[in-house]
Amino acid sequence: MTTDAPEAWKRWHEQRVETVSAAYGPLALTATHWIEDYPEGRLPDIPGIWATDGAGVVLTTAEADGLTVDGRPFTGGLPLTADGGPAAGSRVALGRKRLSVLVREGVWGVRVYDPESAARRDFRGIEATSYDPHWSVPGRYTPYDGPRIVRVGNADGRERGLALAGELAFTLAGRERTLQVARQGDGRLWAVFADTTSGDTGFRFRFLHPEAPDGDGRTTVDFNRAQLPPCAFADHFICPFPPPGNTLDLAVTAGERALT
Repeated sequence: MTTDAPEAWKRWHEQRVETVSAAYGPLALTATHWIEDYPEGRLPDIPGIWATDGAGVVLTTAEADGLTVDGRPFTGGLPLTADGGPAAGSRVALGRKRLSVLVREGVWGVRVYDPESAARRDFRGIEATSYDPHWSVPGRYTPYDGPRIVRVGNADGRERGLALAGELAFTLAGRERTLQVARQGDGRLWAVFADTTSGDTGFRFRFLHPEAPDGDGRTTVDFNRAQLPPCAFADHFICPFPPPGNTLDLAVTAGERALT
């Protein structure tokens, strides 16, 4: 353990609290609407007509709808693709609300982020265990021969594919263990995992984001930075559940545990 590890963890935790409680952070999500569920194009409590054309979303809006696009009032028809960045940068807005376009497995939807949401107003913090060096261990990443897609349940009750890039091996509590992981665009790994505390003294599953492995596959598996998934902050996220094999048979008491 480096001498500044506890301080680094403290800064990470403070940054997490700031991120989730931001005006358009996870706590601000108040709805996710799938356009195919509304064939007439009228989404609940959202003005305009929202349709899909196979390549994206087509929004048709009138002056009375009060929608803005790229910060300016807009009327007429407009093709939209998925918003790739933070919700604060979504192109379409209704007052202070941001309407973010998303797509999952070819199904298009619209998310509503409201900085006045009850969840954001009532937020008091994230319960997290103080840094413990025993929960930070060396790991080795081994990529698969090619991407593997496994079907897993999602928090919204639907099943979707989860792309897995390889396996992360590490020794914890005297035993070698593994997690199936995805690889993100910046090279970092992403694991969706559960343990014996999940759904009992902690949230039912969590995310872990180990740093990008080096050329020999080496990285650090630091459960002090295990974090709650977005669906812990708002019911309208569609977080994937852990894939088969990613439920550890020990109590991982480190990291984020629940909302306070």
